[in-house]
Amino acid sequence: MGEKAIENRVKKLKGIEEQMKALQLEATKLKEEIKKEMEARELEELKVGNFLVRWKSIATNKFDTKAFSKEYSYLYEQFIKKSESKRFTVA
Repeated sequence: MGEKAIENRVKKLKGIEEQMKALQLEATKLKEEIKKEMEARELEELKVGNFLVRWKSIATNKFDTKAFSKEYSYLYEQFIKKSESKRFTVA
């Protein structure tokens, strides 16, 4: 594949990424409008047409890695697992 072909693909990629960003912003705005309406109605669940919309609080337990590594650094070092990956970027 030649330089021009790669450049054309990068341009197309950048265009698609911009479209995705715009669509993501629009989706976020719509979600916020729906959440605001559900909050105003004091609902966690709403049946509209064929859709069931839920906006509920969920409690989770998360392991505090930072605090553990500070308090028990000797144990933390024994159990960390290093990984390697590749990152694709276009600037």
